[in-house]
Amino acid sequence: MSRPMGDSHKRFLQTLMSNGIISRLQAKALHRHCCETHGAHYSPDRLDEFIDVINAQLQPMFMHIRKGMSEEDGLQYYALVNMAETDITRMSSDYADNELELFRKTMDLIVDSENGTASSTDILNCADSLQSKKLKKKETENVLNKFVQDKWLNEKQGEYTLSTRCIIEMEQYMRMIYQDLIKMCYVCHNVAFQSQICENPTCGIKMHLPCVARYFKGRSDPHCPSCNDFWTHEIPEIQQSQSQGSQSQHSSAVPAPNPTPSTSSARRSRRS
Repeated sequence: MSRPMGDSHKRFLQTLMSNGIISRLQAKALHRHCCETHGAHYSPDRLDEFIDVINAQLQPMFMHIRKGMSEEDGLQYYALVNMAETDITRMSSDYADNELELFRKTMDLIVDSENGTASSTDILNCADSLQSKKLKKKETENVLNKFVQDKWLNEKQGEYTLSTRCIIEMEQYMRMIYQDLIKMCYVCHNVAFQSQICENPTCGIKMHLPCVARYFKGRSDPHCPSCNDFWTHEIPEIQQSQSQGSQSQHSSAVPAPNPTPSTSSARRSRRS
């Protein structure tokens, strides 16, 4: 018989639901806050066990707190996932039909790109071909801003990427829809969009930018971990995320917005 949720678990779940997604550092801080607030036993190394108690109670409702990795900084995040809904219909209560269609087309562009980005220009062009109801330029911009505010997309300098929340919640849907386009990161084995690809046409493995940075750290002559060909891409630096994490632990449980990627867009034709 599963252990019932206490008030500390309920507060943790409510906070996660209101924010959509939180980082592991924020989850640790929230775990401590919830336990101390409700007088529950607190063990700093038992966050996952604490979440397991919640997940056991959520299972009959087809809900699950799932852990995933940010493609931007390589940090872990937690999001509440509706396991009964495997596609974009889970967003239907918050968006109109033409807004959902725009999101699908945006996702198409991002998944179909070389490095997991879609330009605002390409997305605006998609808005002219919506089947449900066309959106004017200003309307499209407002909808895109809403997607960013609701943490479904990230944006920087006119380039849009799938947010960590989107990847965690929509992974099953994307694996089904984009079977031939989806690739896993060779290092962490998670879905890879913002990534580098081995130039060897017989290899073509993908690695997330943070995974590339960690794997090739200190190596002056980087070679592909799969085929051993020279890795031609510029090796990114490991981001100093610890300072952000320490600030999160001293702040309230409400997480800061997700970091936004800065990779440039490079298109390739969609395979049929």
